[in-house]
Amino acid sequence: MQEYLAPTSYLDFEDDTLKAFIAPLKDIDNAKDKAIALYYKVRDAFLYDPYHLDLTAQALKASTILSKKRAWCVEKCIVMAAGARALGIPTKLGYANVINHIGVEKLMHYLQHEEIVFHGFVEMFIDDKWVKCSPTFDQRVCRIAKVEPLDFDGEKDALLQAFVGEEKFMEYTKFHGSFADVPLKLMNQEMYRYYPHLFEKVYDEKGFSFKHIPLGEF
Repeated sequence: MQEYLAPTSYLDFEDDTLKAFIAPLKDIDNAKDKAIALYYKVRDAFLYDPYHLDLTAQALKASTILSKKRAWCVEKCIVMAAGARALGIPTKLGYANVINHIGVEKLMHYLQHEEIVFHGFVEMFIDDKWVKCSPTFDQRVCRIAKVEPLDFDGEKDALLQAFVGEEKFMEYTKFHGSFADVPLKLMNQEMYRYYPHLFEKVYDEKGFSFKHIPLGEF
């Protein structure tokens, strides 16, 4: 269990930025309530932005992410995992492929594939069991998409909503597993497998950007 409590180069919770971020939560009495408060804090601290993806080591440090106002699911989960470990809650990083059926035409234009690869979630050990949650869609984005924000009670898994009314919303198609740290090479490998065109030229525009580690490093 110790490896799920330790800081890493990505989950750098000993950095002053992360310490300040979680400071208001440290006095909460128990792990479950700390986890719940952290979930909502991370979920709504950043505007969800899947159009600027950076798969390099420096970009995926919790301290780096906290300098931003927008973040995608992988980044939000790194901040949440770092914060949870700092609060004494064992935490893993989980990854899956998903299909989003609502409002993703623009994203699909760039990805050229229906699957969103390496969607992030976290697993926290609370009251003697592992519980999954996905602090991805903040309240503002949910209002725009006309879906209810995903709640988390610290007891049941809170992954992305499968349906909105009668309409299919999120569909999990593959689970890559859960990890003690960010699997940077695997993330780049899977992105390359599904989106090879993103690695073939530079994407650095206002509407969409994509950065990755050099092809020979994974």
